[in-house]
Amino acid sequence: MTSPQRLVVGISGATGIAYGVRVLELARKAGAETHLVVTPAAQQTRAYETDLDARDLTALADVSYRPGDIGAAIASGSFRTAGMIVAPCSIRTLAAVAYSNNDNLLTRAADVTLKERRRLVLMVRETPLTLAHLRAMTTVTEMGGIVMPPVPAFYLRPDTVDDIVDHTASRALDLLGVDVPDLPRWGESHRN
Repeated sequence: MTSPQRLVVGISGATGIAYGVRVLELARKAGAETHLVVTPAAQQTRAYETDLDARDLTALADVSYRPGDIGAAIASGSFRTAGMIVAPCSIRTLAAVAYSNNDNLLTRAADVTLKERRRLVLMVRETPLTLAHLRAMTTVTEMGGIVMPPVPAFYLRPDTVDDIVDHTASRALDLLGVDVPDLPRWGESHRN
């Protein structure tokens, strides 16, 4: 008997909390076990961008942790996971991950993911980018992380914002090996 895939999901304070919400929903639908950490800035963004309260958000995960709980399971490399997605990833979080500034559980879990050579996907939400942003992205990439700004795939001819969010969240999960069955792929059936 195999255990379900275990993922860490971090939500930081950048705009785009819909990506984190959808990652959690799709992971659950795919049968993955999710471990969630949400920063205080992300809680503020949640209040601005959604109708969810804090309890609604944490209910989307199998396990949730406080950002100050540095003794949590996801802070240890011996806690096995398939990887971690930070959706959305603020520039502050990107920089903290790039330079191992582990001042909260989200950045510690990301650092653990990298040191254990697991997949780390950062859905960085910022534009335009400064040279400092680009250097932090390069640093994370050189350490094995994947910087995945949530850029829509217009070849799918999305009808709604939800279509765009669904596809991007599905692609992020795909990078961790989570099979999202309805993910449209180039060269396979999609709308013309």
